[in-house]
Amino acid sequence: MTLRWEAFLEEVRERGEYDSPQEAERAARVVLALLGAHLVGGVRAELAARLPETIALVLLNPLQAAEPLTAERFGRATAAWIEGATEATAVWDIGAVLSTVADAAGDDLTGRILLQLPPGYDLLFGRPTTGTRP
Repeated sequence: MTLRWEAFLEEVRERGEYDSPQEAERAARVVLALLGAHLVGGVRAELAARLPETIALVLLNPLQAAEPLTAERFGRATAAWIEGATEATAVWDIGAVLSTVADAAGDDLTGRILLQLPPGYDLLFGRPTTGTRP
């Protein structure tokens, strides 16, 4: 089931403790534009289908990435795109957005998303894994 845009933003706003929906939207747009550059094929399309159309379009028309970013570099890239952000606040923004995305995606799809990303993203999605990757 696809989340409504207002419900998605409210969830991000609560998790990120933002003062306004506009702050939540800014974080969501940046994080999903960067994430979209790292996902390919059916996984990206399936995730987009579970998100509100407004944000799904951002995911489907991502920023271009020359190479997959490590979780740490993803945080730095996010900070560079959000005015006034630091690496620490960017990680907070990423967690607020990606944990909401993971809930919308469900465990199976989130697992397939994490397989496409470098190690370390599980924490950004709020889904710490144990052991090694398959």
